[in-house]
Order: sequence, then C-alpha cells, then structure tokens
Amino acid sequence: MIARARPIMLMALVAMALVLAACDGSQPLIKPKVKEPGPFPAADRPVANIVSSRWSTEEARDRLNEAARVMDLAEIRPGMTVADLGAGEGYYTTRLAARVGEDGRVLAEDIVPAVRDALAERVARERLENVSVRLGLPADARLPANSFDRILMVHMYHEIEQPYEFLWRLRPALRTGGLVVVVDADRSTRNHGTPPALLRCEFAAVGYAQVSFREMRSAGGYFATFRAAGERPEPEEIRACRMEGQANS
Repeated sequence: MIARARPIMLMALVAMALVLAACDGSQPLIKPKVKEPGPFPAADRPVANIVSSRWSTEEARDRLNEAARVMDLAEIRPGMTVADLGAGEGYYTTRLAARVGEDGRVLAEDIVPAVRDALAERVARERLENVSVRLGLPADARLPANSFDRILMVHMYHEIEQPYEFLWRLRPALRTGGLVVVVDADRSTRNHGTPPALLRCEFAAVGYAQVSFREMRSAGGYFATFRAAGERPEPEEIRACRMEGQANS
C-alpha cells in the first residue's frame, strides 16, 4: 500500500511545484510569437516571369568583357564579401570567387531549388571553397545582417514580385559603406527590364540613395549602385511608386 502511494505523492508534488512556478511572476516557458513586419505595398507594375537561368552563353558574355567590367565598376576587390542574388548557373558566382580571392567570400542565392542544386554541384566540382550556396525566398534573400560589401542583382530585379519587402529585408545585410549593384535593361518590367526612374523610385521608397548610374551596353543595359541612407522606414510608411505608361510600354 505504501509503495502505491509514493507515485501519487510524487505527482502531487510536481503539480504543486508547477502551480508555484506559475505564481512567482517569472516569464512563461512558451515565448510569445513575434509579429511579422508588414503589410508591404504591392508593386504597381507588371512582374516578369522567370524564363531561364541563362540569357546568353558564358563565352559570349566573356567576349563582351561583361563580368570583369561590372566587377571593376562595382570596385570589387580581394577580401570582400559579396552576395550574388539570382545566381542562376553561376556565371557571376565563379568570377566573383576568383576576384575576391581566398580571403573573400561569395554567397550565391537563387529561389529555384533545382537551380540552386545545380549551382551547388558546380561549386563543388570546381572546388570553389570561398563560395556558399543558399536557397532564398521570393520576398526575402535571407542574408545575414551586416555581412556584405556588395550585393549583386544582375538581370533579375524585374522578376521580384514584392520589391518593397525584398529591399526592406535586404538593407540590414549591408556593411557600412556597402552597395547594392543592379544591372538591368532600360525597358518595361513586362519586357524583362526596369526603367531607371522606376528603379530609383522603388529603392528610395525603402531608404536607399543612388550612388552611381551609367549605361553599359556590354551587359545589355545599365549599371547602378545604391547605399542605405537614413533610417529604414516602417513597412506602413512605404509608398508604392506609380509610373505612368510603364505597364504598357
């Protein structure tokens, strides 16, 4: 009889301890769910479909000296940490790896799992030890904070469905003095480009300032850089850009 009473007494003591713990003013064991930021404004423009991870052969692009010219303009140097967003088959990833050298780092990101996997295989095959490959989300590149000297977006900005949320989440990843580099075509987003005025407006809406802009025919359009400026606005403070006639151009 005494042996049977012991488990009952033990359960009673545990229950009493839990009650006392709940009454001592300490924090609950279950943390409250953190509220996600937003909502963010929708883009007031068409969004281009992702048609292919390749828009030209690497040999053709190298004949135009594309990657070297972009990296020169972006002032990418040995030892830097660079993100290649929408990395695709790795045209820029592999060349960035050589430019930043063994003391630098390249993070290659894509939102298509099969493309990410193929790029990871190429990185392993070519033994690019300073490169890591990551799967991003359509509205979030998922980059670690305060980590990058340069973030490259080459011929992919017009494919971003939620540019304001994407740019808002991207901002903390820049180091002091870091730049976002955009290469795109000067045509409507429907036709796989981004008009420069629209690009400037969307970046400014999220607290970026344009640092440079120049035409770049060898890369199929233009080259632009942006830096974080001032405080990052709250999502509800962001106002969508409206470009008259952009949707039909």
